[in-house]
Amino acid sequence: MSLVLPLLPVIIIAAVIVLLYIFTIGRKDHNLGQKVQKLGGRERATVIREANRRLGQNPRDVAALQSLGEIYYNDEDFEKAMKTYAILVSLSGGNLAIDEYEVTVRYALSALKCNNQEEAYKSLLLARNMRGDGFDVNYNLGCLEYHRKNYDRAIELLSQARVMQPDHPATLRYLGLSLFRARRYAEGAALLKKAIDQEPEDKEVLFAIARCYHELGQNEQAIKVFSHLRADPQLGPNAALFAGTIHLQTRHYPEAAQDFQLGLKHESVPEDVLLELKYRLAVTYIKQEEIAEAIRLLSEIQASSPDYKDIQELLRRYRELNTNQNLKIYLISPTSEFVSLCRKIVASYFADSKVKISDVSIQKSEYADILADITTPKWEDLILFRFVRTEGTVGELIVRDLYTRTKEVKAGRGFCIAAGSFSEGARQFVEARLIDLVDKELLTHHLSSLDSGAPIESSPTAIDPA
Repeated sequence: MSLVLPLLPVIIIAAVIVLLYIFTIGRKDHNLGQKVQKLGGRERATVIREANRRLGQNPRDVAALQSLGEIYYNDEDFEKAMKTYAILVSLSGGNLAIDEYEVTVRYALSALKCNNQEEAYKSLLLARNMRGDGFDVNYNLGCLEYHRKNYDRAIELLSQARVMQPDHPATLRYLGLSLFRARRYAEGAALLKKAIDQEPEDKEVLFAIARCYHELGQNEQAIKVFSHLRADPQLGPNAALFAGTIHLQTRHYPEAAQDFQLGLKHESVPEDVLLELKYRLAVTYIKQEEIAEAIRLLSEIQASSPDYKDIQELLRRYRELNTNQNLKIYLISPTSEFVSLCRKIVASYFADSKVKISDVSIQKSEYADILADITTPKWEDLILFRFVRTEGTVGELIVRDLYTRTKEVKAGRGFCIAAGSFSEGARQFVEARLIDLVDKELLTHHLSSLDSGAPIESSPTAIDPA
């Protein structure tokens, strides 16, 4: 006790000095904070100068860092803001003077503005672990998940953001796009329409709405939007591709051709879209029997991408059809022209014959049956001809059905004629039956005879039924 009493005045003086120092620092921090709130003209410059002076003395001065961070963030100088908040984040652990959640969010948003998405993503995750109800965190993290193609996670985050701000345009946009990408088309369309009401010129959202309509089978609405977007420099080629595809599927071939042609007129078309536009335009030309134009486009595709889809087979096939009008009619012309050609084949099939066609029946676009009374100087018989419209392999089922049909109509013989080949099973089936198989080679022979006008004197299938 005797030792403490002499030192008591010294202790009191020291305590007063410490209190005065704390009070002074507090006033300076308070004044600095007040000036930050004003952020104008000379006061802003004073705050920056004072903060930098203090940081020169102590680089970990929290008040100075907070003042600079506030100024940089509000001035949208995000590069400097990001560096400042990075220091504050590192100092925030256990420091009650720092709001760890706020500085983490500010750091993340600054990083996002600096296009440092990786840092932004990690920091937003940290912030959300601290507090999951922040709009900025849920919205921005949801957008990042969308761009990372994690659509289900994006939907979860953006839905939470929308609870806090139901009419926030960007939230509606990205939530709608995420639902579209997750193939939840009805929900996506509903939100995207709300987004487009607020931002009518958002072409990406319009395109997504049209895609939703298309996937939902609402093609009339989809066509309207796709057609509107065909002229857009960025989305136009894709919009034209979708519009043309819908028209092609619904057999509106002139409209489909126009769509694809408009898509090809764009100066900058992605390679994959360019190839598909040419391919589908070629298919449209084939449907319109404009074979020469189809071959031109298919040849262009072959030159740039030889293995694209089935262009090698298409080129082989349609180059042949382009030089053989009757084969073209047989395979791809309208049904009326096909049946007319089949009647000509029947009429000239046997040399020196009289033909009376008693029945013609058509099975969709697959084949036509013609029943005819044939009279020659040597024999007379009722014969059933089946003309199959394929270049592929005709199987046993078609031939069996033809055999059954010959029995029903009491025909003495049947002929199955195709522009392709016959399976082994089909050939085995007719071995002991009065059914003749006529493949592409023999059919071509008959078609050539029609062109020349010469009778078929010695057709390999003109066997005397008697």
